[in-house]
Amino acid sequence: MHIPPFDNQNKPIVDVDDPTVPLNYFNIVHLKAGEAFEYSVPGYETCIVPATGTVDVNVEGFKADALGGRGEDVWDGEPEGVYVPTAATAEMVCTQDAEVFIAGARYDKVLDAFAVRSDALDKVQYGSDDTKTHRKIKHILGQKQHDKVGRLLVSELFTVGQGGWSGFPSHKHDTDRLPDETRHDETYNFRFRPNYGSGVQMLQRVDNEPGDAYHIVNGSTICLDNGYHPCCVLPGYEMYYFTILGGLSQRSLVQYFQPTHAAQLHTIPGIMDMVAKFK
Repeated sequence: MHIPPFDNQNKPIVDVDDPTVPLNYFNIVHLKAGEAFEYSVPGYETCIVPATGTVDVNVEGFKADALGGRGEDVWDGEPEGVYVPTAATAEMVCTQDAEVFIAGARYDKVLDAFAVRSDALDKVQYGSDDTKTHRKIKHILGQKQHDKVGRLLVSELFTVGQGGWSGFPSHKHDTDRLPDETRHDETYNFRFRPNYGSGVQMLQRVDNEPGDAYHIVNGSTICLDNGYHPCCVLPGYEMYYFTILGGLSQRSLVQYFQPTHAAQLHTIPGIMDMVAKFK
């Protein structure tokens, strides 16, 4: 499902028990310096990630000051995040005009809050210009935080260079059938540089049968419940997408690669290193 960009007035874009991706939660909060925002999401663990700007965060006594710090856009510096336990009350006070992503996954247990600063990110780069698949991933809640988080995976994905594909070879993760696949709902928010760039999100429900395609623009949100889902950006533009994954029965993601294109796994440099990081 494609949700075009709109003024959400700091209200969830993907709320609890969403009919398409019930395992996910997503909000975008815009704040001016001096403004505050407070939230609590019963039944969902969340992660606060400033897209731009800086906020001071307080999660029931756990404090992380000057979180964020990126300037004009998501390419201007490194991400940072704060993990917010299920149902905990989190407050953000803006110290520099900010756009803040709040990512969430359904989870009942209550863990401890913690911060992920820019020097603790888990980064991986894979693909190649020749295969049109060159990209970089910055894991905010990834493998390094596996023992501190319940079901939530949060990452930022960047195309390296202009144009090209992401999420290829095509894969899905809509059914719990270990060891071959896990059920993980997924939500994206896209950005482009320059911001008038755009791309295409494909969604093929059945191997070798026609699927759907969505025209994605700066600020588009995509909710993925099932099917194979590669995406691409127009030549001449860079693409970024904020990625939320919520697992049904476990946190580690097991992708099932589309049989028709699975042989491409052997043509893309470093792709298995990328797969191993979603744990």
